[in-house]
Amino acid sequence: MVAKPSRYALASEGGEPVVATRDEGEELLFVPPLNFAMVDAGLYRSGFPESANFGFLRTLRLRSVLVLMGGVDGIIGRCLCPEPYPEANLEFLRENDIRLFQFGIENRKNSMMVFHAVAIRLQLEEWICHSSDFKEPFANIPEDTIREALKVVLDVRNRPLLIHCKRGKHRTGCVVGCLRKLQRWCLTSIFDEYRRFAAAKARISDQRFIERFDVASMKRQSAGSFSN
Repeated sequence: MVAKPSRYALASEGGEPVVATRDEGEELLFVPPLNFAMVDAGLYRSGFPESANFGFLRTLRLRSVLVLMGGVDGIIGRCLCPEPYPEANLEFLRENDIRLFQFGIENRKNSMMVFHAVAIRLQLEEWICHSSDFKEPFANIPEDTIREALKVVLDVRNRPLLIHCKRGKHRTGCVVGCLRKLQRWCLTSIFDEYRRFAAAKARISDQRFIERFDVASMKRQSAGSFSN
């Protein structure tokens, strides 16, 4: 029988491997996903969970996983639908009775690759290089999708819940940033948290989105959703 530490104690380790012990004294190593952290009581964030992280995730006793990953079409880089979730991850969710919520938010790197492929086909490279309008192609963040994702986050029936994208930086950072506005954090603190995870890859467009995000319509739903 494994003596499991508190799931909140594990969550507070900031993404570092956590050691637990069996009754016989044998050590077990739990490895959190990339960029793992606790957001609020019963609410976590991370990058994409690998199979090596499954043991750690079991200790959280998750009820739901919220995935912010989507594909792009082959012409203009629009987000069409969620990417297929890996079978190993689906099997883990099934085994542990965890509900999956998927919202298709495109990775800007993928959309840039699509954009440049189209540009080459249309022989527009020189025009693109001289146009300031294309410094951040397809950087628009789907506000409606973020709102729908927040509804899942705010519903306490879905917790304990893990939010993740590929690296746990930009898409996850936008959702958490908007959530912090609902929690009445000041923008300085919100951006400090965003940059702590995004590091050198922090995006001005993400921070502008968070700043302009209107939380007024969601305040009623957020009542009673947060820890004191």
